[in-house]
Amino acid sequence: MVRPVTLAATTTLLAGGLLAATVPAASAAPAKYSHAAAARKLRAAGITWTSSGGCSNRHNRRCTSFERINRSTVAGVIDFKRASGCAVTITGGTETGHASGTYSHWNGYKVDIQPTTCVNRYITSNVAALNKDAM
Repeated sequence: MVRPVTLAATTTLLAGGLLAATVPAASAAPAKYSHAAAARKLRAAGITWTSSGGCSNRHNRRCTSFERINRSTVAGVIDFKRASGCAVTITGGTETGHASGTYSHWNGYKVDIQPTTCVNRYITSNVAALNKDAM
């Protein structure tokens, strides 16, 4: 089974194809986007998204929502697309149904990206270098 890629505000690649948060100490709450504002930024960068329910309701686990997503998370997804050169499709955002915690999807720190050959190749070829940088 191929797991979706998870992007967080500041990302570090881990073995198994997941990107996990390396979150600096925060002195203030992160700046947030509404769903519409985040969607405009992502669309302008050529990033698409999908939901099994065809919706964006944050309170419906079948939707893909960007409501209250951190601006730095959106910037991280855009940076990932630019660095990788891959087509990027988000399959999970800030909607309910993900694991809880301070640095969770719900709190705007993570999104899931659809695995593709390009995404998987980029992660696999860069995991060692990115993990080394995180140390």
